Amino acid sequence: QVQLVESGGGVVKPGGSLRLSCSASGIALNYYHIGWFRQAPGKEREGISCSSKSDESTYYANSVKGRFTLSSDSAKKTVYMQMNSLKPEDTAVYYCAASTHTLSAVQTMCDLRLGSYWGKGTLVTVYS
Repeated sequence: QVQLVESGGGVVKPGGSLRLSCSASGIALNYYHIGWFRQAPGKEREGISCSSKSDESTYYANSVKGRFTLSSDSAKKTVYMQMNSLKPEDTAVYYCAASTHTLSAVQTMCDLRLGSYWGKGTLVTVYS
């Protein structure tokens, strides 16, 4: 049974940092495209960073570029999202996903929210 479990969410002040983790069981992450998504109240789910298993390229949405960094540890079956310089507009439930879709570009996974497996999310709240 495949499971993705996010952790690391919490409450942080603007300008602060958090590191989210996504632990996988039942799959080997290095065989999947990996992505982080978020959904703020009343908004659609947004792909913020996706990484290709094929060429290891990583896409970042403009809203997080330069502040967030996706990384992974295949041995630990864990994907991370380091989030720095957090803003109130970063408040959302954050999800990780693994995809087996054939992609022409890794951005497509984020843009079309192409996940084969999804975690249940972890809440990040940024406020002063």
